Amino acid sequence: MKLKVEPLTPAAFAPFGEVISTATARDEYKINLGTTTRFHDISRVDVGDDGGTPIISIFRGTPRPMPIEIRMMERHPLGSQAFMPLSGQQFLIVVAEGTEAPAPEKLRAFISDGSQGVTYAKNVWHHPLLVLEPKSDFLIVDRSGPGNNLNEVDLPMVNGAPVTLGWPRT
Repeated sequence: MKLKVEPLTPAAFAPFGEVISTATARDEYKINLGTTTRFHDISRVDVGDDGGTPIISIFRGTPRPMPIEIRMMERHPLGSQAFMPLSGQQFLIVVAEGTEAPAPEKLRAFISDGSQGVTYAKNVWHHPLLVLEPKSDFLIVDRSGPGNNLNEVDLPMVNGAPVTLGWPRT
């Protein structure tokens, strides 16, 4: 099964969380004597009600072999997780709706234009970081705290083969 890669838009990604970009700011205004534009409240951070705290990290990803195989998915049941590319690099996003382990036909794939990031909503199934360029750094905002905030599942094979991404676009 080959998974089609879609452009990343706020409307298409809404069932899974929020797109992070200047275009998704809930407010925009000048600060610092008019020399800086603040794109305010672009995405919300959900750290749950159980003593979690928001943290900021940097992840450095490396490309996977082509064709990219989607063999597993993960989710974070206690908090959201945001990814923002630091060098304007495109990256791929694979997500699935629902709370049950995702079936391959329920997967959706998106590509960021390099100026967009994503916030995965709490409990949304997603594939770990899928970068296209060596040493791709991302600013990550997520939850630290008590409890198990990671579930992983292996995806079943389709006709004896793993799901692959239609990337480069095929």
